[in-house]
Amino acid sequence: MKISVIGTGYLGATHAAGMAELGFEVIGLDVDPAKIERLSQGILPFHEPGLSELIQRHVESGRLRFTTDYTEVGEWADVHFVGVGTPQISGQYGADLTYVNAAVDSLLEHITKDALIVGKSTVPVGTAARLSERVAEKAKEGIEVSLAWNPEFLREGFAVEDTLTPDRLVFGVSNERDEQTLRSVYAKILDIGTPLIVTDFETAELVKVAANAFLATKISFINAFSEVTETVGGDIRTLADALGHDTRIGRRFLNAGIGFGGGCLPKDIRALQARVSELGVDRAMNFLADVDDVNLRRRDRAIYLAETMLGGDVKGREVAVLGVTFKPESDDVRDSPALDVAARLHEMGAEVTVYDPQGNANAAGRFPRLNYVDSLAEAARGSELTMLLTEWNEFKALTPQSLKNDVGAHRFIDARNVLDADAWEAAGWDFAAFGRKYDA
Repeated sequence: MKISVIGTGYLGATHAAGMAELGFEVIGLDVDPAKIERLSQGILPFHEPGLSELIQRHVESGRLRFTTDYTEVGEWADVHFVGVGTPQISGQYGADLTYVNAAVDSLLEHITKDALIVGKSTVPVGTAARLSERVAEKAKEGIEVSLAWNPEFLREGFAVEDTLTPDRLVFGVSNERDEQTLRSVYAKILDIGTPLIVTDFETAELVKVAANAFLATKISFINAFSEVTETVGGDIRTLADALGHDTRIGRRFLNAGIGFGGGCLPKDIRALQARVSELGVDRAMNFLADVDDVNLRRRDRAIYLAETMLGGDVKGREVAVLGVTFKPESDDVRDSPALDVAARLHEMGAEVTVYDPQGNANAAGRFPRLNYVDSLAEAARGSELTMLLTEWNEFKALTPQSLKNDVGAHRFIDARNVLDADAWEAAGWDFAAFGRKYDA
């Protein structure tokens, strides 16, 4: 089989490289000529550990190539994966399906042989059934085209691993032929014992949004308790450790901090709320509004601590921000709580200097007025307050001694709960960590 991947963003580029690694001939399509030009040279337009090397290897081998031409893709490939974006509609909660609809329509216009279209984008439940009807209606006469849904479960920073050794595969199919086609595509992954769930369209669509809703809820749960420990005392990390020993709960995603962000969790829980409202069962997901609210309040906590540490007013004060991506091992700043805090401090009059190992360029594209520097030492130099907002390993390795000669004042906020607060306080720092009571 020959495989195409429509969309070469984070999901599409990763999936295309993964399919090439599995031994297939793959063509990736995007409507952005500049992106296609870079990928054709083996250059990855974003940061993801291990992916650049994978793309470079298979571009050079000839197994992976890129195009902007739907005609070429429609005539050549047998299986077409659709991995385009489904952003939040501006001013609304719902998902924008413009790119998904356009990709499927363009494929139907150009597919000239029997083929399977496989959705990987995260979409509202009911989308696959609607598109399946469209495929049946619009496919060219004399050829057999059908649709399946195969949701992705990629974690930024671990995308290559999650593509080649996923913790499960989900096939949403309407017939056995399409299931067998997908089994052939993923044969090497299934051969290593990867669990497979074969189901209907609706369940396949819901699996992804349910997973993200659960993770978002777990993060906001521990952050809600951190609001309590910040008020009454106690240590949220110890509380999380104690909860994590319960096998029904587990320790992962129980890290209190500044909250979740990125291109998936925030938009997906909002899109889910919008969709269930359309279906008339909005009460089933009302709790997600509270999950979102708790998450956004964490950003307010960071602002409050900064103001408190600086005597009630940040105007004209030098603030060093360490990290602006939504998570480490990524250059993604979409809906990043760290970047939002940095930008809000700037708007309040603070002089904000930012250092992120990978995210400076993307952050500067969104908030160019911040001062971006190329090293931790530059960011900290002369700062009256240092804030750790993204838990890169470089920042997790900080000690009170490593910064004491660079900063202008020994004030520090650990908004990711990754440093030893007692050690910093013992070294004479005015130190605040999320989930611990702070006394100015």
